[in-house]
Amino acid sequence: MSRRNGDQHRGIHSLYAEDSADADRRLWGREVDPVTRRGFLKRSSLLAMSAVLGASIPFARFMPGGLIPAALAQSEEPFAIDGKDGLVVLNDRPINAETPAHLLDDDVTPARHMFVRNNGLPPERDSIDTSQWTLEITGESCVTPTTFTIDELKERFDTHTYQLQVECGGNGRYEFVPATGGNQWTTGAVACPRFTGVRLRDVLEACGIAEDAVYIGYYGADRHASGAAGKVAISRGVPMSKALEDESLIAWAMNDEDIPYQNGYPLRLVCGGWPGSVSGKWLNKIVIRNQKHDGPKMAPPSYSIPATPVAPGSEVPEDEFVTIHSMPVKSLITYPRSGIEHAADQVLEVRGHAWAGDLSVAKLHVSIDFGVTWQEASLKEAPNRLAWQRFTADINFPQPGYYEIWARAVDEKGQSQPMVVPGWNPKGYLNNACHRIAVQVV
Repeated sequence: MSRRNGDQHRGIHSLYAEDSADADRRLWGREVDPVTRRGFLKRSSLLAMSAVLGASIPFARFMPGGLIPAALAQSEEPFAIDGKDGLVVLNDRPINAETPAHLLDDDVTPARHMFVRNNGLPPERDSIDTSQWTLEITGESCVTPTTFTIDELKERFDTHTYQLQVECGGNGRYEFVPATGGNQWTTGAVACPRFTGVRLRDVLEACGIAEDAVYIGYYGADRHASGAAGKVAISRGVPMSKALEDESLIAWAMNDEDIPYQNGYPLRLVCGGWPGSVSGKWLNKIVIRNQKHDGPKMAPPSYSIPATPVAPGSEVPEDEFVTIHSMPVKSLITYPRSGIEHAADQVLEVRGHAWAGDLSVAKLHVSIDFGVTWQEASLKEAPNRLAWQRFTADINFPQPGYYEIWARAVDEKGQSQPMVVPGWNPKGYLNNACHRIAVQVV
């Protein structure tokens, strides 16, 4: 088993991040200008880049500020975890692991390729008895508190299946400058599997929702990372409007099988399009609240961003944060894998996924000249609301050399992915900068 942590290794989308002059010498084998965390060099280093890549860069004149080529940021990090394949681990207590972009090429994310994001320690696998597992619905705005077994949920309520996009709010945190605390996700803390369960709305309404209800909160059987008895690792929630959507599920199955142990077996909440932290795992309690839920990880700066833009590195008072709701528009190139060689006389098929939180994606463009020109890709409709959308594009290269393919999605409200990392925030949330891969054309 191998492990990545902090600045030791970087994923296929991430840029070279060591800041010291010694690190620069190791990269290039010669004296060059210092590299920033975002990975920029002066244009005087373009010749050095070409030498390292072994090819010219046809669109070098458009390359932003000496951007480090994506080819130099690739990481080969195998990681084995029960039920998972090819994930890269960022942390092992609690365990957190992301999926390389090329392993997310399936329309429906396989269980073995779904990322793992834990705030605490999962309940012991041997302690889980699905016949005895219960879900309590209670809270000050619950008219008739009730406890259900999983079998009772299946028998009493209609079953629904939706493909739902789930993404960690800190996905892409690696690229923020200055660096922020937390798992240094690159691009792989995202998935879109198919979940089966009952609508959260149906269960809440059966227990009675009081007129003063404004929020729900969840609790799970995971323990605090310290192992302290009775200490809750995370208890987040969503406003009633999100809880009552058709697609908000209490799920027991993923892709027609039991939910994987590390992804919340035997029962979890799924509220697609919002930060994955609102989709509680190992679910055993939901509270209907007459106020915004106040469980662990609900208070700023957790899963919150400044209400107004701030300068990078700023200290932000807690009363100037807002809680993250819908995730921003984003895309991911899943084929080909970054760093491939491709024949100059052949068309290259590029494909991937795009998503936009509560919204749909309207357009997807790709560029091979660092964003100077853009080609519109073919974009499929989502199989249902809150699922990602498949895009494909055929790329022709004008001559041999080093290229980067960039992807940029635009949502139904006209909001586009930025070409650079968006506004800095103290916890490194909501990075939706364009994804890019390297291609060597020969």
